[in-house]
Amino acid sequence: MTNITTNARRRPLFFRKALDSAVGAFSIVAVAAAVGGMAWILFTVISHGVPAISAEFLTNPTKPYGIPEAGIANALIGTFFITLCAAILAVPPAIAAGIFLSEFGKRGKLAAALRFSANVMMGMPSVIVGLFVYTILVVPTGRFSGFAGAVSLAIIMFPVVMRTTEDMLGMVPNTLRESALALGMSRARTTLAIVCRSAKNGMLTGILLALARVSGETAPLLFTAMFADSWPTGFFSEPTANMPVLITEYATNSPFEEMHSAGWGAALVIAIVVLAINIFTRVVFRDKHKAH
Repeated sequence: MTNITTNARRRPLFFRKALDSAVGAFSIVAVAAAVGGMAWILFTVISHGVPAISAEFLTNPTKPYGIPEAGIANALIGTFFITLCAAILAVPPAIAAGIFLSEFGKRGKLAAALRFSANVMMGMPSVIVGLFVYTILVVPTGRFSGFAGAVSLAIIMFPVVMRTTEDMLGMVPNTLRESALALGMSRARTTLAIVCRSAKNGMLTGILLALARVSGETAPLLFTAMFADSWPTGFFSEPTANMPVLITEYATNSPFEEMHSAGWGAALVIAIVVLAINIFTRVVFRDKHKAH
């Protein structure tokens, strides 16, 4: 401690002020670059996507090029079904695993293995997940399906929700646990009624982060759900229309300008939906927190 204090005193005041100003300026530039990049992306998507938006565009299904009154309604519904099914498959077991890691198996070998596996899965390329599900579901059944796409997205969501749940529960003060146990509550009831309730906002944020990550994943769906111009009536047995594949096919693989415009419109719609979900959730939970 004495050596550190002596070294700090030996530094000239000008040097310390200059270093502080440089770090502050770098922080401002970094924030401005991040915000500016996001604003640039949003401006590009809005400027290219707004001309394609119309009532017919949002209510009619996709159609082959040249057929009038084409839209993206079937892709919107297909994306909703795939994402909902993925959340149903991934969120409950991921929350249960996060609770186990935080409350019951913090230092066990099983917990260490789960954390290591989750870290590996979070860094795994999504195309590998798509190939894996293609091998275990699409090849044996001989058909693409929306359900196969949901399974691939659920695998991507699981580690994100699990680790976020563990981190949020770990931030809850131990005094709350001790108080509940002192009042005679069981360990399980304390975890569910006190700890999880205190960390619900953070847990919901983790779920939203996972949904935001998978909402634009294209590679897994190319190997599993594929695409179809029909309505998603055969979710478990037929290729299912979805927004990520639609955007990829229309914006990059089509030579027609009308398809490019539709791809930009679809990108704008999915961006607005994700943004609206995040804003709505934050507003609702902020109001509830103030009410309490």
